[in-house]
Amino acid sequence: MLANIPMRVVIASSEVVPYSKTGGLADVAGALPKALTRIGVDALVITPRYTGLGKRSGDVVREDTGELLFDDLRVPFDGEIKGGRVWRDWQDDTPFYFIENAQYFGHGYIYDQGDWDAERFAYFSRAVLELCKRLGAPPDVLHCNDWQTGLIPVHLATTYRDDPYFSRTRTLFTIHNLAYQGYFSPALLGKFDISVEAFRFGMESGSAANMLKAGLMFSTALSTVSRKYAEEIQTPQYGNGLDGLLRARRGDLLGLLNGVDYGEWNPETDRFLPAHFSINDLSGKRTCKQALLERYQLPIDLDKPVVAIVSRMTVQKGIDLTADAMGRILDTGAYFVLLGSGDAQYEGLFQRVRDVYPTQVGVYFGFSNELSHLVEAGADMFLMPSSYEPCGLNQMYSLKYGTVPIVRGVGGLDDTITNFDRLTKEGNGFKFYEYASDRLVEKYYEALFNYYDAPTWLRIQRNGMRADHSWERAAHDYLDAYQRVVAAG
Repeated sequence: MLANIPMRVVIASSEVVPYSKTGGLADVAGALPKALTRIGVDALVITPRYTGLGKRSGDVVREDTGELLFDDLRVPFDGEIKGGRVWRDWQDDTPFYFIENAQYFGHGYIYDQGDWDAERFAYFSRAVLELCKRLGAPPDVLHCNDWQTGLIPVHLATTYRDDPYFSRTRTLFTIHNLAYQGYFSPALLGKFDISVEAFRFGMESGSAANMLKAGLMFSTALSTVSRKYAEEIQTPQYGNGLDGLLRARRGDLLGLLNGVDYGEWNPETDRFLPAHFSINDLSGKRTCKQALLERYQLPIDLDKPVVAIVSRMTVQKGIDLTADAMGRILDTGAYFVLLGSGDAQYEGLFQRVRDVYPTQVGVYFGFSNELSHLVEAGADMFLMPSSYEPCGLNQMYSLKYGTVPIVRGVGGLDDTITNFDRLTKEGNGFKFYEYASDRLVEKYYEALFNYYDAPTWLRIQRNGMRADHSWERAAHDYLDAYQRVVAAG
């Protein structure tokens, strides 16, 4: 990189807020590039353009992607040249590029499964590289995210090895969730233009090929979305069969905590709230609490604590612990509100709890962005008893909104939440480690004891509201990582 020329970073992601979303990857891919632009990085994003009817429940798919830039992208794939159309939109002076191909992305959903999904994102990976060559200067860093982009580093190391355009391009591969690895049949290697040698060197996983493993093997450097998760995935417990490889590459593995968008998540300006509040004046939080109880059709008693969850209803999120602890939480007289969807058995269970405790429990199955903001603002405590949590965002939202998190100390939850100490008055939440509902209930009781001590509770709230988990902070961490990647190459 020459002096006075900004670093050029291309971020490749299968989902990007506000255009497509199933989880936290989309939030990162939507917010990080804008924050990088604000600190002087030449950042851009490349993502699929999902079109078509029949959108799958839980998927956010927006077809308004700005202007058609060109319709003649040529992608070598499956022994022929596959076409593609490219669209461009702008967010805060940052360009977002969308690759349209009806064969692969015209079905109204973001992810499917198996070899078909592998083929869709194998095409996308190759298309990203071809699109880079149409967009001007080569990237200093191609930032790949999760298994859907795992073939990009493979192609750079093999197919494009002698292409002068990419001669100085390095790769950072970010693991957002190691549990999803992108397996496919080795019979597809030829279709994807991947050599048997590349497969045997860095993609073989039993009898299958593994896209995530490919990204881990062929990238210049690796990162995860929290320091603790970077440590955890090097162990058999959390390594999902790749812990040995990750230990071997630990010198290239960085733990970079995600940020949150305080332009969107700020109780002083939040457009979804009936009243605003700040660290110096939390009175508006009681107004939000009343509105939350009204929204869930619960009796209005602002002195009782509101315990909340906004989550996918899966074991990963500790929903089994919450279900087991529910009776003991409700026995204290607290309200409980839930926003989320997931496993049918848990949706049914919490609906039955709602039916038995109609004056204490409110449930909303599905997703509502507006309601998620009101829950964060109106609740007193927020439960995140995850079995594993690469980063987590809701605990950081909760801190900003003066809603005290109760978490299990894994991944980003351990990095961001410090257990409150009544002697030192330090700490911003309550944290346990053993994966057991008894430990969750103990921490809830501890939180409840402090809730009824108003000055102490205010201290805990303000401790959390002072934290800086902004994308501006995170963007500087990523820039440092990019600079290390370029230097290492």
